Amino acid sequence: MLRPIPLLLGLLISGAAVGAELRVPLECSLDAGAWTLCTMQVERIGEHWWITSGDQRIEFRHDGRGGLTMRRHRHAGWQAVSANWTADAALCWDGVCARGPIPLD
Repeated sequence: MLRPIPLLLGLLISGAAVGAELRVPLECSLDAGAWTLCTMQVERIGEHWWITSGDQRIEFRHDGRGGLTMRRHRHAGWQAVSANWTADAALCWDGVCARGPIPLD
């Protein structure tokens, strides 16, 4: 499994993440469902990103002071969530889990 930071550094060095959104292929599990392929798109690392899994887009925002919110549907409201790591190296946000080379900061 690739570690998050070396992948991100490689993308930055190669120029792939400069001036454009960063797209990272991952595996996701929604609401304890099966792991499926998904994509994380990062607009601003550590501030604004979203996961696309099938026809679902789940958006995240971090306020820079420790507050994290998630919106599961474009017309739904934002809800406060917390992040935690699982034993199998997945990062989860209240029912939305991702594993793979997740860009953290």
